[in-house]
Amino acid sequence: MINKNPGTALYYVIKEKLLELIKNETYPVGSQLPTESELCQMFDVSRTTIRLALQQLEIDGKIHRVQGKGTFVSKPKINEALSQSIKSFSEQMKDAGLVSYSKVLTLDVIPAYFSLAQALEIKEDDPVIKLVRLRYGGTEPLQHSTSFIPWKIAPSLIQEDCSGSLFQLLRTKFEVDIYRSMESIEPILTNQTMSELLNIPVGSPSFLLESITYSTKQSPIELSSSIVRGDRSKFVMQRYYEK
Repeated sequence: MINKNPGTALYYVIKEKLLELIKNETYPVGSQLPTESELCQMFDVSRTTIRLALQQLEIDGKIHRVQGKGTFVSKPKINEALSQSIKSFSEQMKDAGLVSYSKVLTLDVIPAYFSLAQALEIKEDDPVIKLVRLRYGGTEPLQHSTSFIPWKIAPSLIQEDCSGSLFQLLRTKFEVDIYRSMESIEPILTNQTMSELLNIPVGSPSFLLESITYSTKQSPIELSSSIVRGDRSKFVMQRYYEK
């Protein structure tokens, strides 16, 4: 029988008990949880209570359901820091202890359409390099990224290997001094095409991360739009309060 404090919902108590069992690796990452019926017997509660507890754990990204197979413990989410320091995808994956690489889907030169030209502060129809990549952490696709770089900044970029860090390539090969970026994040649901690329169900909660990166000369050097898997990533911000 579960003991709970007055005013605490029973499903929340069950959720915390299950979370404790996940943290102490009674149920390690990738393992299957007991069935709803087994959990009802284990905690001596109703199926409704168990379902509510599991729903909360699923929303928190601690577990995931596989239709016809059961409920499994999810991998921990990867922290992506929101800070004043610019870190590339490669650097963030390294911090998470993962080997990263990118699969180049598109690398081409296109004419700048009106809104793209405005964002990059170039003339309409000026040449722009379009780089589309599927970015991996370990063996999993985590991001779908589209970058636009003014051709005049890195004319021979389309001849380079862009499967690594784009920022590092721009620094070392083209001597571009990266200074700052403006970024925005908003929640989205993935469509069928994006879901197939990222190997997640259609309509999965994800993030749309858009950014413009500037050089030390305050010139835009990249316009980027990335779809980031919500089940494997979370954004963490560190803030300081003035006394």
